[in-house]
Amino acid sequence: MEKTQYSKLLSEIVRVDIVITMGCNVNCPAIPCEYREDWGLSDPTGKNDVEFSKGIHSIHTKILKLTEKIKKDELISKKI
Repeated sequence: MEKTQYSKLLSEIVRVDIVITMGCNVNCPAIPCEYREDWGLSDPTGKNDVEFSKGIHSIHTKILKLTEKIKKDELISKKI
């Protein structure tokens, strides 16, 4: 992945339908999208494996919930 993935300029990012930001006390750039959601996760940097596992579990749970919302067409447009 390190060989094929690289940081991109905002102008290089194709238009997307859904943007999920993680929180982590980081300001994310405004990427144009139809729907945006911030999951407000804590930054696990410097924390133990238990805290990383909690973050992984939280992301997994949120992905499953988002998937259900998409399947049920329940996303409310938050255009940015």
